[in-house]
Parts: sequence; C-alpha cells; structure tokens
Amino acid sequence: MSASRCFIILLISLLNFACSTTQAPVIDRIPHAKSNKPQTKAATHKTGTDWRPASYVVKKGDTLYSIGLEYGYDYKEIAQVNNISAPYLIKIGQTLKFAPLNETPAPAMAEPSAQHSPAPDNNNGVVTYAIGADSAPEATTNTQAPPAAISISEPKALREPYSDTAYKQPLPVAKTVTSTPTTTANAVKKPIAEKTPEKVAEKPMVESKPEVKPTEPVAEAKPKLEPTGTLTWAWPTKGKVIANFNDAGNKGIDISGKMGQAVQAAAPGKVIYSGSDLRGYGKLVIVKHSTTYLSVYANNSLILVKEGQQVTSGQKIAEMGDTDSNTVKLHFEIRQQGKSVDPMKFLSAD
Repeated sequence: MSASRCFIILLISLLNFACSTTQAPVIDRIPHAKSNKPQTKAATHKTGTDWRPASYVVKKGDTLYSIGLEYGYDYKEIAQVNNISAPYLIKIGQTLKFAPLNETPAPAMAEPSAQHSPAPDNNNGVVTYAIGADSAPEATTNTQAPPAAISISEPKALREPYSDTAYKQPLPVAKTVTSTPTTTANAVKKPIAEKTPEKVAEKPMVESKPEVKPTEPVAEAKPKLEPTGTLTWAWPTKGKVIANFNDAGNKGIDISGKMGQAVQAAAPGKVIYSGSDLRGYGKLVIVKHSTTYLSVYANNSLILVKEGQQVTSGQKIAEMGDTDSNTVKLHFEIRQQGKSVDPMKFLSAD
C-alpha cells in the first residue's frame, strides 16, 4: 500500500512539473531595421565667376553700343532681351536686364543613386541586392529545406482503475513520426518551377537594306568659337607698341603702323559690331570669341567685315587709320566679361 502512495505522489509531482507556467527566455534575433535612404551630402552649388550685374540702369551718355562693350555683350542680344528694336534708342533711367545673358554656373554633380546599394531585410539576417533597375530578385528569403517535423502520437492519456496488474504493466514508449519535407520543399521551389519564358510574338523576317541618304549640299565650314581658356591669340598687326595697358587711362595697347596697313583678327570668332558709334574709337570692329572674351580693333581707316560674320585667326578685318586719333595706329583691347585686361598677357613675345 505504501508503494502505491509513493507512486501517486510521484505522478502528481511530475504532473505539476509538466504544467509549470515558466516560459523559456525569448531572444530577439531580428536585425535592427536600417534606413534605405542613401546618406546624401548637402549640395554645395558653387557660384559663377561672372561679376556682371543682373540689370543696369541707363545713365547720361550711355548708348546700347557702349553698354555692350563695357559689360562684354553683343548690343543686339541686350536689345533682344529687353525688347528694344532698331535704331536701339534707350532713355536715362531705363532698366536693362542682363540676367539672361550672364554666364550660369555649372550644375552640381548628382549624388550617386542608391539603386545598387544593399537593401537590408528582416528575414533572419538575409540581405538581398538589387541586380538591376528592371530585374527583381527571384527569392528574398532563405530557401533551405526546413527541419523535419516531429510529432508524438503516443502515449495517450487513458484513465484506468487502479490495480496491481495495471501497475506492473510497462509504460508505453513514445513513437516519433517523421514527416517528409517534400511538401515544404516543393512549396518553396514551386514559384521557380512555374516560371515559363514568355512567348515573344514572332515577327516576319525583313531583309535589311542599306539606308540611302539623299545627298545634301555641303555647307560652308564656319570657324567654331573656342571655349574659354583654350584660345590662341595672335598679334593683330605688325608694329611697335607705343602705349601700354593702364587701368586708369588706356584700356588696351596702341600699335603704330602705316595708313592702310592690314589689321587682322587675333583669334577666331564672330563680328558683333562694326561701325563708328562709340566716341574715341573711330571706325571700330568688335569680335566675340566666346562667352567670356571679346577683342576690340579701333581707329581704323576702313572696315572690311560685317556684323554677324564669322572670322578666322589672322583674317584681315580692317585697315589701319587715324579716325578719332591724332596719329596712325591700331588701338587693340581684350575684354574678359567686359573688363579690360592687359593684351600683353595673352600675346606672344615674338
């Protein structure tokens, strides 16, 4: 009888231990989510080096030609932007817009996109990578076969009346039933197996024939404006420099010579002015070489080019004279964004 009591006490203890509410500790293995936004640096837009104002108020004595020369613009461009028609008359106090004509700074380089950066995913630490813009990854989760599921079907709880015979019977051994992971594996592989290449509509084969382009008339080759910083300057005429550059008085250099001596373009460009509307310059030619540089040829006796004409380096554009001057000479200037610069820094020493 004492043995039966001990068995009952042991059975109750086992049941209490099995029904314990103590839970196993849970470990968070999910990686912390990271932001998919690329770290971008603050874009620093470098301001352009163009010193010219966005607008200008006309003063006494100004003409559209003198303003264009002073700020390095084609007077026709100023007139077009400000809706001024020929004969290009302006009034004192009139505001002229320069902003559309000024050099704009180069756009800032775009930051590299995060298209090919790894995209962290909360799939037990599995990281997926975007292979291309229009190709999505086929699987973003771990496709390993799951472990075999184990199910216990025995022993089953049965109530039997206590007796010595029942007590002496051996306890049943638990039988494990292993479920084959074929269904799970098939479920994982199924989306890949079902992928079938899309049928592309068959197109009839067409014989490729060489394209026959109509013959076009060959246009006259025009000299291209060289970009800033790559211009090669040549002397506009032969002679002795009789007056050097001076910010306060002389905005260029004066070269002596003979009446009718050839005056040549110092660099390739476009003639933006030819005439005698600027006081002190006489018969004048202005050539635009780029958005930055102009060259000025003054005091000529004869002008040989027209406005809008493309000229090459060394091409004869005028003849030396003494208009608006007391001596025969060529007054030569180089303007950088309208500002006068020393031509001797650009011309060779020969």
